[in-house]
Amino acid sequence: MSGKRIEFDFTVEFTNGGGLQGQGFRLDIDGDDIDDAALAGDLVRDLRLLMAGPVRITRKTIIDEAHKRVAPPARQLPGIVELSHVVCDGTVTYPGLPAPRICDYLGREASRAHYAEGTEFQIARIDMVANTGTYVDCPFHRYADGADLAQMPASAFADLDAVVVDADHRDLRAIDAEQLRGVELRGRAVLVRTGWDVHWESPAYADGHPFLTEAAAIWLRDCGVVLVGIDSMNIDDTRAKARPVHSILLGAGIPIVEHLCNLYALPREGFRFTALPPRFAGVGTFPVRAIATLGDAATG
Repeated sequence: MSGKRIEFDFTVEFTNGGGLQGQGFRLDIDGDDIDDAALAGDLVRDLRLLMAGPVRITRKTIIDEAHKRVAPPARQLPGIVELSHVVCDGTVTYPGLPAPRICDYLGREASRAHYAEGTEFQIARIDMVANTGTYVDCPFHRYADGADLAQMPASAFADLDAVVVDADHRDLRAIDAEQLRGVELRGRAVLVRTGWDVHWESPAYADGHPFLTEAAAIWLRDCGVVLVGIDSMNIDDTRAKARPVHSILLGAGIPIVEHLCNLYALPREGFRFTALPPRFAGVGTFPVRAIATLGDAATG
């Protein structure tokens, strides 16, 4: 903890009317400085202000002075774990499918002609197939009469009670129903942790990846799961042309998320899973920002 404090004047405007002013107010800070936005947040939290709107900080001075109180224990906030791969221009997700092309539709320099002096924007253009990066499959991906992304409710992808099933790729490639026994599955998103994501963007990623068997898919369907995810290139065995896992799960309306990553960072249970796609009609697959929510938010 540093021996720095900050003295400042402030004005707080409340969203339900009225305001609050302070002069010569002092707060402990970590480090040698703090920006106005962070200072405003600390002020609102320390004073436990409700309905706080804009906060204006003036006459800010850093003081070499010992902290006046012992800092309280850090508040335990829910943690967010990123479970999606980063997609860049040229990233290959599935060998044989084209990589995305990411470029400017309107660059910053060109945009200046459209706006006032000193104002510029970038508008990106992305050309890609839907099976890019970490993505979700919904029934329309497999079945012409299945629900597409626009027809699936957001609740199918968001804030799902989830559980991790360990199936290390160094121990097995074909993940059968036996590996899914002894786990509370009903009503949950099931994330299969194989560790195969270590091969992402390497030739090995497509070579001999782990997958679920048909029996595993039947077991998951019959146990009433609501979503199945895997950190592998495909949930099916791509050495064969049949896709029984996709057929069984999507036929039952159970979304599939492929190409997950960082599942090693998750506990076995006690977290929530979200992988929301945009609402495109006539599309059965699309990239998602998949996350796990740990901590207090996982107890609801």
